[in-house]
Amino acid sequence: MAVDSLDLSADVVTLARELCDIPSVSGDETRLADAVEAALRGYPHLEVLRDGDAVLARTRLNRARRVVVAGHLDTVPVTDNLPTRLEDDVLWGRGTVDMKAGVAVQLSLAAALDAPVHDVTWVFYDHEEVDAALNGLGRVARNHPDWLAGDFAVLCEPTAGGIEGGCNGTLRAEVRLHGVAAHSARAWTGVNAVHAAGEVLRRLGAYAPATLDVEGLTYREGLNAVLIAGGRATNVIPDECVVTVNYRFAPSRSVEEATAHVREVLAGYDVVVVDAAPGARPGLDDPLAQDFAAAVLAVTGGAPAAKQGWTDVARFSSLGVPAVNFGPGDPLLAHTRDERCPVDQIVRSRAALAAWLSGARPEDLPLGLS
Repeated sequence: MAVDSLDLSADVVTLARELCDIPSVSGDETRLADAVEAALRGYPHLEVLRDGDAVLARTRLNRARRVVVAGHLDTVPVTDNLPTRLEDDVLWGRGTVDMKAGVAVQLSLAAALDAPVHDVTWVFYDHEEVDAALNGLGRVARNHPDWLAGDFAVLCEPTAGGIEGGCNGTLRAEVRLHGVAAHSARAWTGVNAVHAAGEVLRRLGAYAPATLDVEGLTYREGLNAVLIAGGRATNVIPDECVVTVNYRFAPSRSVEEATAHVREVLAGYDVVVVDAAPGARPGLDDPLAQDFAAAVLAVTGGAPAAKQGWTDVARFSSLGVPAVNFGPGDPLLAHTRDERCPVDQIVRSRAALAAWLSGARPEDLPLGLS
């Protein structure tokens, strides 16, 4: 089967269109991974590695420090929004925000920068949009942790071209309420578990989430009911009800501290934690990060902010690699039918990364550098 051709020397917007127009819904990334691998193998300054549908390319220049720049190849399902279209300097289509515009920036620079001031590992991975157990970055970390070694990492999550440091942690718990089943015509002989959920919901509705400063960035927490299930039939008093809650917690808290907090808020109830992932601290105190932040500020005008959500920067953090989120596209448009990204954000994101990795002054770089 022929491999799709990607022209990494093309301008970055054209490359973004080429990437988006190769569908790669989670679980079906092989076609795009093949194209990415084939394109990267055409550059002798890169060592190319592959694990499943994750492709890595790295320089071997013996620089004092190594940075990792990562992005995922997969998208959520297409909803009549491919092929891409370019209208009034805005690129429309599935993947333009999440996150093939960012991947285009990566590929363009991987090809163009044959002598960066830091060694660079470029990571293109699969299965980000589905169950965390399938995540390609996590698989590479398990199979080849040395491939992800570095002093600092940039994850090309859409941030509208600004830096978002670290990420919140996330915890999901089930509040299991127990009753006694009975015929609904004789409700007094039973105990209604669904009615018992009322106090749980009241506590959650009255909960005042914290806003915490972590290393100069402000993270907003949240504790919310996200699912509720109960009942067996319309003529049976339900003997069980489960309220699922999601706690988004600042990266200054551990999973154990987050668990204790949820149990405290819902004291007296049967609370079972079903999954949890720690957050990541901002990662902006290293000189590498500070130089990167200066380049982004000079090119895009954006000062670092907190990532209000969980991203794969937490995977890098767990490996001891501080990481930030940075990429073109408004995250509020990710996964939407009208997903779209301004051309200017793609070009400026590339220019900021290019300035940082080449050691050039941002003001000396033409935005259309290819």
